[in-house]
Amino acid sequence: MSYGQGGPQSQWDPWTPQSQQPWKSGDDDGTPDWAALADASENRKKRRKVLLIAGGVLATGAIGTAVAMAVSNAGGDSRAGGPSSLPATASLPGGTATTAPSFAPTSAPPPLDPKDFIASANKDTAPLSPETLFPGTQLTMGETVYKKGATSDSKDCASGAGGTLAQALAAGKCTRLMRVSYVKDGVAVTVGVAVFDNDTDAQRFKDRADKKSIVAALPGKGVKAFCDSAICRSTTNTLGRYAYFTIAGFTNGKDVTTKDTKVFAAGNDLAQFSFRQIRRRGEAQASAAANQ
Repeated sequence: MSYGQGGPQSQWDPWTPQSQQPWKSGDDDGTPDWAALADASENRKKRRKVLLIAGGVLATGAIGTAVAMAVSNAGGDSRAGGPSSLPATASLPGGTATTAPSFAPTSAPPPLDPKDFIASANKDTAPLSPETLFPGTQLTMGETVYKKGATSDSKDCASGAGGTLAQALAAGKCTRLMRVSYVKDGVAVTVGVAVFDNDTDAQRFKDRADKKSIVAALPGKGVKAFCDSAICRSTTNTLGRYAYFTIAGFTNGKDVTTKDTKVFAAGNDLAQFSFRQIRRRGEAQASAAANQ
């Protein structure tokens, strides 16, 4: 005869609440089955150890996964393009990429014009004399060498003028007239340079000058008298506040004709050299002023 509920006795599970401990089956004296209890205890220890090992493996896996995710995020994925990607090297502090510097626009001052320095006595202050314009004892133009003769420098511009030149120089208020002569193979040339206060006065002279405005030939220092009464070839030009002239002819008194190419060449050489020397004055003074 049984008491209580019928059916088989429930098995005791140490991990299941409300389960009952196992007892020896059959008729006994109610004493616990110590062997069964020992086995159950041993089983609980093994299960706890297995659970602890499994938990450690899971934790290690989770840490590895987290590290892998962090490494993946740190390396960036060009395909993903997500917000976890690092910025480009150029935007990182200390990166090697550089950008071109930006500067505010500036404007360089315009170059100084050499013509300005030979247009007025106020700027044209460099030393001036026959020696500064025509230095040395000879002049070489290409393969031709001219020997230098006498020189003249006067504030009385009319003293070295011939024909109508004196009146033209007076109209421009000439302040100085310098002359230098050269000779080669019986052909002599006198070059004259008249000085005015400004290019306006030089233009006034130019307006008054004509074919009879001739500079007077200057003999001396190895240059015989020439162009006293013979026909000679002459030129007249202006540059800035200067006017420059040439008169060329034979030292033997022969008249010059259009066939006398040596006379024309000598006059052209001296006229060209005079132009260069006056222009160089302007260039030298403009360069000096720019470097101050």
